[in-house]
Amino acid sequence: MDILLIAGLWLHGSTWDDVAAALRSHGHRPVPLTLPGQGDGSAATLEDQVAAVLAAVDAAPGKPAVVGHSAAATLAWLAADARPDKIAKVVLVGGFPAADGKPYADFFELRDGVMPFPGWEPFEGPDSADLDEEARRAFAAAAIPVPGGVATGIVRLSDERRFDVPVVVVCPEFTPTQAKEWISAGDVPELAQVKHLEFVDLYSGHWPMHTQPAELARLLAAAADPV
Repeated sequence: MDILLIAGLWLHGSTWDDVAAALRSHGHRPVPLTLPGQGDGSAATLEDQVAAVLAAVDAAPGKPAVVGHSAAATLAWLAADARPDKIAKVVLVGGFPAADGKPYADFFELRDGVMPFPGWEPFEGPDSADLDEEARRAFAAAAIPVPGGVATGIVRLSDERRFDVPVVVVCPEFTPTQAKEWISAGDVPELAQVKHLEFVDLYSGHWPMHTQPAELARLLAAAADPV
């Protein structure tokens, strides 16, 4: 099966390299996506990134699994909304989809039209506990500022058939129990309506593609394999 891999904020598609290599050994075809605005210097919008994801879905020979990491959980979910009949499964890694009408990822201050990586202070604790100083320096040096048109883009969802698409939530810096509690409390309204929802645990920080690529690949392969 094709597995489309969408990284979160500040990341290039190459962040999936180790995961992609492991997925091939599991018999899948990984397709890491580098989206408009992720290193090409363009003033991309959220719509541009959604269009790139949908182009990858449409180019897949069968029904792909779509993996969204962190904020890109929303991109994966937007793909399910636009192509509910063409996606086998959505896998969310360390993130949850935003609801209709909400901004995509206006989490930090924009500077000169982009949202730069804010440094490690906002991510102290479970998010970054498994990253050593060298890994943190490398991450920060490679971080790609997010175009303002992406970060502040408004999420638009319209097809309720998205709730028929099976979803797997991979829980790295939080537990499945916590995720279920947040959904039950109404914090993630989109997932509360999903008809086939699973949770898997992954003991890591927020960026398991860097710290646990083999285990993340194993979980993604298991999620993509037919039952």
